[in-house]
Amino acid sequence: MKAEDVVRYLQDHPAFFEDYAELLAQIYIPHPHGGRAIPIAERQILTLREKSRMLEGKLAELIQFGEENDAIGERMHRLCLALLPAGDAQAMLQALYYNLREDFAVPHTALRIWHANPGGLAGPEFAPVSEQLRQYAGGLEHPLCGADANPEVLSWFGDTGAQLRSFACIPLRDAGRQCCGMLALASEDPTRFYAEMGTLYLQRLGDLLSAALERHW
Repeated sequence: MKAEDVVRYLQDHPAFFEDYAELLAQIYIPHPHGGRAIPIAERQILTLREKSRMLEGKLAELIQFGEENDAIGERMHRLCLALLPAGDAQAMLQALYYNLREDFAVPHTALRIWHANPGGLAGPEFAPVSEQLRQYAGGLEHPLCGADANPEVLSWFGDTGAQLRSFACIPLRDAGRQCCGMLALASEDPTRFYAEMGTLYLQRLGDLLSAALERHW
């Protein structure tokens, strides 16, 4: 008889150990972490303990993710409250930069807007960009994160660009879903913005900024 035959028989006869209950006390199997043999009941207890530890680890991980998401959500709420009362585009941009730096701990931020220039502002946010950059930004369906940035985007950070190791590029869209600008976040930390990271909150940041900008166009 092969081992597969035994397995199949026990699967087909679930009442076997009820009929031969004393057999369970006589079966010894190897300990999972040592060479000694232990009763099958003890082996089952060890298996349940291992599963319990694994589930506890997964639960702790889920709780950690939940707490992190709650914290990010609270920061997004504060940013929204800071952008809403801004009376003009300049005040709105100042609130954006302050919250990204102080609340989100983003050390470097660059913004370019090519839809319109509210009030004829002369800041770097309204500096001309190439048609290639506009097409690049318009082709992004979601925020793009990683170790490399478009060369033109990298130039927005000036002399500090050489020290930056991770980037997040967020396209901005108007009410008609046309790309009207780009927000670029950067850090010297290569793990701050990485290719596999989730971009849900970055997308929401882009939507929030796009809506705030539209109030001043």
